[in-house]
Amino acid sequence: MTLVELGRSLFVILLGLAGGIAVGSGTVAFLIVLDIIPRLAQLTRSYHQSQWMEAAVISGSVLWSFADFFDWKLGASPLLLTVVGLFTGVFVGLLAAALTEVLNVLPILAKRLRMMHYMVWLLMAMVFGKIFGSLFDWLIYHQ
Repeated sequence: MTLVELGRSLFVILLGLAGGIAVGSGTVAFLIVLDIIPRLAQLTRSYHQSQWMEAAVISGSVLWSFADFFDWKLGASPLLLTVVGLFTGVFVGLLAAALTEVLNVLPILAKRLRMMHYMVWLLMAMVFGKIFGSLFDWLIYHQ
């Protein structure tokens, strides 16, 4: 290995490490500054289990980082993957709900668009848009 190749390899390692630290710091700042986990626990009325939620977010991040790095393959049945996907979707949906609650995005949007009376319809349009968009992505786009 020449000195130039060694320099390039070190540069790529440092660049990847810097990118990982930047993304990880942004994620931690997002979760801590906006109090996402405590708000999620409050929405689900399970504040006594908030430490479990925090541990789940941390261990899930670490586990799936390793799964991505080492290209792990799951030899699971479609039924198990459906259940795991369902729980993952519920968690992500609750996390998104907690974020919008913290930032008061929907009330501000509805007020600015003069749609306060249509708040339920606005929310349902967002939910069904997410569902149909995901189904399109999984069933049509990726085939």
